[in-house]
Amino acid sequence: MLHAALYGDEDQAVILTYAWDRLLVDPVPGPRGAHDFTDLEAVTPSVWSVPATARPVAPAGSTLPRLAAELPQILALLDPSHGVEGVTRQLEELLAHLAPESIDLLDVGGDILARGDEPTLKSPLADAVTLAACCQVNAPVRLLVAGPGLDGELSAEDLRPLLGPVVHTLTAQDVAPVGNVLEWHPSEATGMLAATARGTRGICEVRDAGLPVPLRDEGPRVHEVDLDEALSHNTLARAITATTTLDEAEAHSREICGFSEIDYERNKALWLKDQPSAPLDEGAVLRQVDEFESEARTRGVTHTTFRHLTEVLHLNGSQRSDLRHLLLNRRPEQYAAPLWRIPDAT
Repeated sequence: MLHAALYGDEDQAVILTYAWDRLLVDPVPGPRGAHDFTDLEAVTPSVWSVPATARPVAPAGSTLPRLAAELPQILALLDPSHGVEGVTRQLEELLAHLAPESIDLLDVGGDILARGDEPTLKSPLADAVTLAACCQVNAPVRLLVAGPGLDGELSAEDLRPLLGPVVHTLTAQDVAPVGNVLEWHPSEATGMLAATARGTRGICEVRDAGLPVPLRDEGPRVHEVDLDEALSHNTLARAITATTTLDEAEAHSREICGFSEIDYERNKALWLKDQPSAPLDEGAVLRQVDEFESEARTRGVTHTTFRHLTEVLHLNGSQRSDLRHLLLNRRPEQYAAPLWRIPDAT
């Protein structure tokens, strides 16, 4: 979406990304490495691409093969199992192999700019690893923050002094080529980014904790941020620069941030393991949705995500698509793609 907006669609981009789909898709806590997939294709000694034919090794799950089937870009696996040193090596090998014209590090929401002690911070580790690695490669890397505040961690107000110039404001036209992907992909931040680009405004409730995220005019904006300034602000990224394992990086996160997001996933996975998976009781589900919407209105909420609805209704993650199908069939007027609109009281 952003590559086409900034560079056009003539040149094929390589997107280096984590296979870290969280528990809604992947019941195994933490990110997946190359050994967690079959049929990956070697790009360099440390970098593997994920083709449409790749499959996660059970019980792991991943959206990357389906993304590879539906997107024109090449998806390559960012594997943090060897810490920041390992990710730096992957970046250096890929840069030497591809000799790219430009290198962009994209974060949706802006939590890559966190200090580490913010009480609203939820998932600093992946961003810190990537930021630390990008600051060590011998090549110019441009840091871009899209949708300030849309990840529900740092507010747009807190981020504003740290942001540089706007390089692009996404529009409905920019979103159109990936519209089909957003119909099924569970990323809340990307979904809200697309929704704001399409003109949706209000308050969106997200995640299992029900965080309220404002959908405002600044939502579809993409800012450039000085990479070195971001590193100087991010305590965790500076601390993990020399790590050679993910466990080391995780230990620093516990020390600096007071928690590890993978620990949170481990604990939640134990709880989810006991959640039943059965066909939806449509009548009961619709009544629960009515109750949720009534309560959400009292909180000023105007929209939510299907991920949040799945969790707030205590459904199994595999039932998310069934819930979405039910609601779109029964109440299509409430669909504000790819979000769910909370109607006004009647």
